[in-house]
Parts: sequence; structure tokens; C-alpha cells
Amino acid sequence: MKANVGGIDKALRIIVGAALIALALTNVIGVWGYIGVLPLLTGLFNFCGLYTLLGINSCKLPRK
Repeated sequence: MKANVGGIDKALRIIVGAALIALALTNVIGVWGYIGVLPLLTGLFNFCGLYTLLGINSCKLPRK
């Protein structure tokens, strides 16, 4: 897996994912908040499968 998520994209994914999970845990938005696991993991691992399919790369690291 090559990194394709970086910078502001990564930070926003982690923040939004954590916020959705927190809202789900406090039962504000119900179980749908656990969908926040997806952006949180893609932000932490710097890889998004959908970006790969669409040919998008927001990571500034050189490709190998």
C-alpha cells in the first residue's frame, strides 16, 4: 500500500472520524456515528482505497 493521503486531508480525516465516534459513544447520533472508523483509519494509515481507484494522491511524498 502506497501512501496517498497526506497533509490537511489526513488531519481532517482524523478529526472528523474521531468526532463521529465520540458522538456515537455519547449516543448523540446513534450507531451511524461509528462510520467515523473509516476516515479515522484512512487518516492514520495514510491510505484510501477509493483514492487509488480514482487515481487521486494528496500525499506530497515521492512515489516509489
